[in-house]
Amino acid sequence: MKKRIVITLVLVATFGLGWAFNSLLTKLHSKEPSFKKATGIGGVFFKCKDPKKIREWYKVHLGLNTNQYGAVFEWRQGADTTKKGFTQWSPFAEKTTYFEPSTRDFMINYRVENLEGLIAGLRKDSVTIVDKIESVEYGNFVHIMDIEGNKIELWEPNDKEFEKLGIQIGATTTK
Repeated sequence: MKKRIVITLVLVATFGLGWAFNSLLTKLHSKEPSFKKATGIGGVFFKCKDPKKIREWYKVHLGLNTNQYGAVFEWRQGADTTKKGFTQWSPFAEKTTYFEPSTRDFMINYRVENLEGLIAGLRKDSVTIVDKIESVEYGNFVHIMDIEGNKIELWEPNDKEFEKLGIQIGATTTK
């Protein structure tokens, strides 16, 4: 009887230790970098016949504070309302090549975190990466293509530097 109890206890302990060890190995091997993908809209860009006239129309009729690049919307970040966030609105000349290789008349910029990690994951998923990551004072950028041929701009922002740039050019944000 004692032998049967001991054997049962050994089997239960072995099973339990095996399960715990397997769980630990699974956690160690699945250490994919955890990061958010898109965290918001960083910008809306579109082609038009006369960007200057369009900027003026939106200024007069919708109250946008426009500048030579379009307008910037200022908002507070939901996770930390002490931090500002920005969304760029920009009309481009209809002959611009900036949206290529897309043939569309628009491009959306998405705010992201950990751009390098995101690009590595997108490469694994065979997403078309159009160019290399470009770094400027106000963030890092790269372009990708979606499955319908729309060019997408990904922006890992540095909002403090973006705000400084706006102040330097005398731009006011639309709130």
